[in-house]
Amino acid sequence: MRIGHQPGNSGAHDSSTALADRFGGDGIAAKVMSSPVVRKPLAYIALTKPRVIELLLVATIPTMLLADRGNVDIRLILVTLFGGWMGAASANTLNCVADADIDKVMKRTARRPLARDAVPTSHAFVFGVVLGALSFAWLWWQANLLSGILVVATILFYVFVYTKGLKRRTSQNVVWGGAAGCMPALVGWSAVTGTIGWPSLVLFAVIFFWTPPHTWALAMRYKEDYRAAGVPMLPVVATEEQVTKQIVIYTWLTVLATLALIPATGVIYAAVAIVAGAWFLLMAHQLYAGVRRGESVKPLRLFLQSNNYLAVVFCGLAVDSVLGWNTLGSLVGL
Repeated sequence: MRIGHQPGNSGAHDSSTALADRFGGDGIAAKVMSSPVVRKPLAYIALTKPRVIELLLVATIPTMLLADRGNVDIRLILVTLFGGWMGAASANTLNCVADADIDKVMKRTARRPLARDAVPTSHAFVFGVVLGALSFAWLWWQANLLSGILVVATILFYVFVYTKGLKRRTSQNVVWGGAAGCMPALVGWSAVTGTIGWPSLVLFAVIFFWTPPHTWALAMRYKEDYRAAGVPMLPVVATEEQVTKQIVIYTWLTVLATLALIPATGVIYAAVAIVAGAWFLLMAHQLYAGVRRGESVKPLRLFLQSNNYLAVVFCGLAVDSVLGWNTLGSLVGL
């Protein structure tokens, strides 16, 4: 259920071309990959934005491991991931439906299936709705009702609040709209416990504060695309110095949120959160300082490294949770 933007997510045609080149250029494999029988399923897969769903794995698994600290329920993890994947695929597909008009205008998204008419819009809409219904039913059946409700809430929030409501109206769109991308933490925790505990809310906050610097760094690189599409992303309406200052502020909030989880974890997570946080802050401050000095900066580097930062923190959380050592909170009597 990841809400965000990935460069190079160009669609099924590009995927088939790349695979054809890999397996023999203009040979048999190339003909197979370029055939309509293969291109059509690939177009539907591209609608789900598979690369964007990576956050689902990054956030859900460690959250579930933390909720059941010291134990690993492989079956529950797998069924939750599958249900969450269908929910994320639904949200992303319906987002493509709602954004089909601006996707045609933006160079970065012009190769998406609906932008190039690879899939009828009505078919994509039905595909997205069916995926959403299946995700709710699956999670209710395999986990619990709360998890299913949270997935449906995520889809509705992403499509109606972010895509239809905020995205084209305010430069704070990704700040509030990004809340949908935080939901894997709540879904993962609820699948294990049937509730929403404070650690899951902290993890929600981590992703919530991480989303603006992650997305604004990308928007700085593609701001002319957003301007052409009439989307008021912060880099379109503010100076680079103002944007990078906001990136620094939200990076600090992200790191502080990761530290707030320390009482519920052990020494491994604490060490990873501190070291990775210092590294992430250094990158954000370097970007801000470069802009203030009038240098030519590369915001896309921060965008890419922000993915690595979040992955490192959540991997540290997963390892810490599986080992199940005494939490630092218990050691100090919290």
